[in-house]
Amino acid sequence: MSALVLGHKNPDTDSIVTAISYAHVLNGRGIAATAAAQGEVAPETEFVLNKFNLQAPAVVSEVADKEVYLVDFSDLAQAPADLLKAKIQGIVDHHKLGDVTTDTPLECWIQPVGCSNTIVKMVADYYNVAIPAPIAGAMLCAILSDTVLFKSPTCTELDKKAANELAAIAGVSDLEALGMDMFKAKSNLNASPRDLIFRDFKDFDMGGKKIGIGQLELISLSMVSAELKAQLQSELAAVKAEGRHSAVLVLTDIMKEGSELLVASDDEDIIISALGTKKADVMWMPGVMSRKKQVVPPLQAAFKA
Repeated sequence: MSALVLGHKNPDTDSIVTAISYAHVLNGRGIAATAAAQGEVAPETEFVLNKFNLQAPAVVSEVADKEVYLVDFSDLAQAPADLLKAKIQGIVDHHKLGDVTTDTPLECWIQPVGCSNTIVKMVADYYNVAIPAPIAGAMLCAILSDTVLFKSPTCTELDKKAANELAAIAGVSDLEALGMDMFKAKSNLNASPRDLIFRDFKDFDMGGKKIGIGQLELISLSMVSAELKAQLQSELAAVKAEGRHSAVLVLTDIMKEGSELLVASDDEDIIISALGTKKADVMWMPGVMSRKKQVVPPLQAAFKA
């Protein structure tokens, strides 16, 4: 039986590509594995897969009784509802350790780096599994995406090293040009406000409260009209009403290297205060680029207090 390699809900480029790349590494180790996803690919990911002639993983919603490797997450809120009925074989992740537990030992590769594909490169090197050029190119794109062209505070020297080695395999000479092409694709706003919020959205359990955090990365926030911003705020309130204490949308300006905060919450003051801004028509957070490192940790601390 082939194990499923599965990323989080509302998959981003790293989640999709890690499923593909880690399935390749597992197969290279003699472990039958197939990439899967919990949703359709976003515009940036579609660009990456098309550029390197790769197929999007099949979408799955049920994993009971199947062998599963989790990639790019370890939180139950980001998993299929029946995950605990699956046989979890391993985890590859670069986020905080979540609340997934298992009945048997498993293989875990968790590192504080900027991208899960950086870890996959480490595993491939450890087991001497060669990475073909198309997968190497997609892995490079995932690193460029997650580290925001190495600008994110999550970026490490290991990410840069992996990116350069993958670029050599893929035959990519201009990383910045590739990254900008990706971000242009990511900046596509031709979608409904709800789809934009859920393009990269994760739920977290913080102090027993369900907190949803979305991030929309754009080349420039000038692309977001006043009308669209109002629609996003209205839809965020509807998302919050779906059983969440709070719903947050982080609008990130890649070039200005900062983010604007939109909030719908039972207690918006705790959100605003935790993220170091003040209530205003424009709640700008200079230097905030990473949900993983600059948004989730302060919110977790605030809700634990």
